[in-house]
Amino acid sequence: MSVEDPREDVRRMLEAEDFENLLLASAVLHGHFCPGLALGVRAGHAALSRLDFENTGMEELVAVVECNNCFADGVQFTTGCSFGNNALIYADLGKTAVTLLSRKLEKAVRVILRPGGWGEAPENERQREANDLFRRIVKERQVDPEGSKRMKQLWTELSFETVQKPEAELFEVRDAPFNLPAWAPIFDSATCSSCGEAFMETRARLSAGKPVCLDCAGEDVHAVLGSGIRTLPGGAFRS
Repeated sequence: MSVEDPREDVRRMLEAEDFENLLLASAVLHGHFCPGLALGVRAGHAALSRLDFENTGMEELVAVVECNNCFADGVQFTTGCSFGNNALIYADLGKTAVTLLSRKLEKAVRVILRPGGWGEAPENERQREANDLFRRIVKERQVDPEGSKRMKQLWTELSFETVQKPEAELFEVRDAPFNLPAWAPIFDSATCSSCGEAFMETRARLSAGKPVCLDCAGEDVHAVLGSGIRTLPGGAFRS
């Protein structure tokens, strides 16, 4: 990694189609290996290969992901588009898909997973075992330390196999409309007259003529949860 170009190593791996090391590096962000992360890595590469591998994180590339799961982290790592640099947009469609837009090229590419590409139709006994463990341990939250260990082992194996599959086997890739959002606006901060915390001034409400944050105002707040974009009444999480 260089000071001049923090993504130099990532770009070189992308250009060389070094998918194994891209998967290894992306797991630093994601925390574990899984086929969904591998698919995100490959989807990010598929889009970038048709646009421009360079991204300085200054909104020259914008990614629109349509799911909030493992896939999205693979996309964030490979494309360099993130929530923090205002280049990642989440469209709550529940599809394993990403659209990458280039301001430089004025072009957009959409990558969507082919039906069955997530392993819904297991090809072998290992995939069937992994799916069953996922159902019990992740979906049903059953406590099974040995099963969890086995699931992680299978996920790791399947991840490195998935990331090496032919692109055409995994995705449909096509040009998309170039409907690029405006550059992200930069807002000043305000200070809440109640709690004393600083916040974005566009979120201010007035109480007795003084600015208060949404927390202190007790207003509803939109949040991205595991189930998608939801409204938290009064800003509180519901069980």
